[in-house]
Amino acid sequence: MINAAPTDLTGKTCLITGAFGGIGASVVEHFSALGATVYATDISETYSGDAIYRQFDLIDELSDACDWVKKIKPDVLFNNAAIFDMGSILDADLEQYDRLFGLNVRAFYAVMQATAKSMVINEKPGSIINVASQAGHRGEALVAHYCATKAAVISYTQSTALALASYKVRVNAISPGVIDTPMWKHVDALFSKFEGKELGQKKQEVGEAVPLGHMGSASDVARAAVFLASDQSSYMTAQTICIDGGNVLR
Repeated sequence: MINAAPTDLTGKTCLITGAFGGIGASVVEHFSALGATVYATDISETYSGDAIYRQFDLIDELSDACDWVKKIKPDVLFNNAAIFDMGSILDADLEQYDRLFGLNVRAFYAVMQATAKSMVINEKPGSIINVASQAGHRGEALVAHYCATKAAVISYTQSTALALASYKVRVNAISPGVIDTPMWKHVDALFSKFEGKELGQKKQEVGEAVPLGHMGSASDVARAAVFLASDQSSYMTAQTICIDGGNVLR
């Protein structure tokens, strides 16, 4: 009889950043349903999800957030907090650069580092799951800064995985493609501004262009997170899983 590794997360302490958005909220639901004790943070002051919640602005309150991470002593980190913006190389100024790199790279790295230190100090074999993007695998004319931040996430994932392997801490990334979440209203409006498209047009176009023929859902990403958080992926580290319907071939 096959002794299949469980996806059960009972007994695990899981931390999720960017918990208020579509993907983060879905991961909270999935981890909670599988028995984990879930801690969550986002910039929003209000929260109604199934988690122990603390509000942090990870740009202005990063040190406090990292202290909170150390107190939690997580077994699993879903490192998801990020922002999106657009502008061509001629338009995307250093103010936009500072905002995107401030959250998507600097804060991402600090939270990952605080989690890693906690796991090593407490001798906890753990799983760190970083959220990249299909945009991290290739440049896009109107999304230069965002693409660069997500490429950095993939690179840091690989380096951190190699650094922590001897401590039995696994580090992997998920690269979502076009996922139908509330954030797409903002993304679609930006494309409307920069490409002169009707509202809703870009969303329809990118969904139809996916090889599987439609946009993904937040639960598609959450199921991959469950795999990486659980013993199902116990021999996997330094990898990036593309959840994108076939958009990126690797």
